[in-house]
Amino acid sequence: MHDDLIARAKAWLAEDPDPETRDELAGLIDAGAVEELSARFSGTLQFGTAGLRGELGAGPMRMNRSVVIRAAAGLAAYLKKNGHPGGLVVIGYDARHKSADFARDTAAVMTGAGLRAAVLPRPLPTPVLAFAIRHLGAVAGVEVTASHNPPRDNGYKVYLGDGSQIVPPADAEIAAEIDAVASLHDVPRPESGWQTLDESVLDAYLARTDAVLDPASPRTARTVYTAMHGVGRDVLLAAFARAGFPEPVLVAEQADPDPDFPTVAFPNPEEPGAMDLAFARARATDPDLVIANDPDADRCAVAVKDGGDWRMLRGDEVGALLAAHLVRRGARGTFAESIVSSSLLGRIAGKAGLPYEETLTGFKWIARVDGLRYGYEEALGYCVDPEGVRDKDGITAALLITELASVLKEEGRTLLDLLDDLAVEHGLHATDQLSVRVQDLSLIADAMRRLREQPPTGLAGLPVVRAEDLTRGTEKLPPTDGLRYTLDGARVIVRPSGTEPKLKCYLEVVVPVSAHADLPAARARATELLTAVKRDLSAAAGI
Repeated sequence: MHDDLIARAKAWLAEDPDPETRDELAGLIDAGAVEELSARFSGTLQFGTAGLRGELGAGPMRMNRSVVIRAAAGLAAYLKKNGHPGGLVVIGYDARHKSADFARDTAAVMTGAGLRAAVLPRPLPTPVLAFAIRHLGAVAGVEVTASHNPPRDNGYKVYLGDGSQIVPPADAEIAAEIDAVASLHDVPRPESGWQTLDESVLDAYLARTDAVLDPASPRTARTVYTAMHGVGRDVLLAAFARAGFPEPVLVAEQADPDPDFPTVAFPNPEEPGAMDLAFARARATDPDLVIANDPDADRCAVAVKDGGDWRMLRGDEVGALLAAHLVRRGARGTFAESIVSSSLLGRIAGKAGLPYEETLTGFKWIARVDGLRYGYEEALGYCVDPEGVRDKDGITAALLITELASVLKEEGRTLLDLLDDLAVEHGLHATDQLSVRVQDLSLIADAMRRLREQPPTGLAGLPVVRAEDLTRGTEKLPPTDGLRYTLDGARVIVRPSGTEPKLKCYLEVVVPVSAHADLPAARARATELLTAVKRDLSAAAGI
């Protein structure tokens, strides 16, 4: 076994085009680091609907140039087999370690395979790439990003020509083509022949951002903005300047792209502590709202002053606010969300007489809804201009929420006042998450098995009226690994994360409210219910 492992490592080393990972792997082989080599050669990073994502390093279980070249070759083979032999592939990348190298390798592989490749001019937000695919009539797009993962990670996200991320069966078909790449020496990689796009593609994206706003709306709300060390700042500032909003006050320590993300443990606005610097800036400047993008700027976080201090709005709260704003502006078309997001969107759409759809988790599903006008997911993802970007877009979402804050400001009101109105109109929809990060993935499988074998009959004293195992699919949803419990006045969904070693439980309780005066009592009741649901669910799952 030991000899076989060393032989596989040496074979990988012989093909590795990257001097950095070659040195790293040679060092591990020389040191006889069996445990570390075993971890890196225990299989291959699996290509799925999120593409690839993993820690940077040498070997098939890590993100590196060898893995990316194989992925690009597999994608090229898939595109040629599916009737796009000379098609255009657009490639974007963020500012993480190795992103530019992976983008260049992808362009070289596409060119060598007889496809046309075009690379975005510099590190730019993921939504610019999603826009460019449709704008340029490409047959596919690749974004090199690990979004809000830790600094040591990178990833590879694949879109097809409709501008939305891949879904089954395309992922499995591409994975099969990747597996069929025998040797990197068989993959032609010319030194040139692809196009580097100029600023006109970004100008076209920015011109579309104007379309999300009402030309007659006020533009008075003042913002504090953090790019979370990612690539959002320049594009967001340009979009805000075009729109005529006051220039956002930057969180200077997090404004420049930095692949080491020095001020945060995780560069995700939802993680504890990630917004501390933004809140400090807000306390000093007293804006109307705080806006954060994640590092590739496809997500948008919003914080507001609540009582004496600042707090993050939940993704579900922002999702409902944007929906209510679009309804008030007379939007037509389908409103959609994933099953783990708040059921409040369905109530808002229903009252406005608009079609409403629920999808599986992930924007790859939301973006495919027929006649989509607005889609959101609780994990801070919002699609407010589906004709331009068939994916979540943290730039246009920031514009739209700032427009809404401006409209309310002119009325002497705030985002929290509108949330109160929605609670009185539709019931207080309170959401929370129970998220368990594990080292050992078998713990997640154990918890799912336990819940399947002994499903809870009640949680927080509320009876479970329906228990669904989503692996069987439903009338409207294809199969997925998840469980859904419908309770009398609550809903719980349990699923393993698709991108991180986490078990995620999404909780929602709905408390009826008859008047604004009843809101404090309703909130107290919702908090009490959510706490009890969490406790009982943890016990049932053994986590």
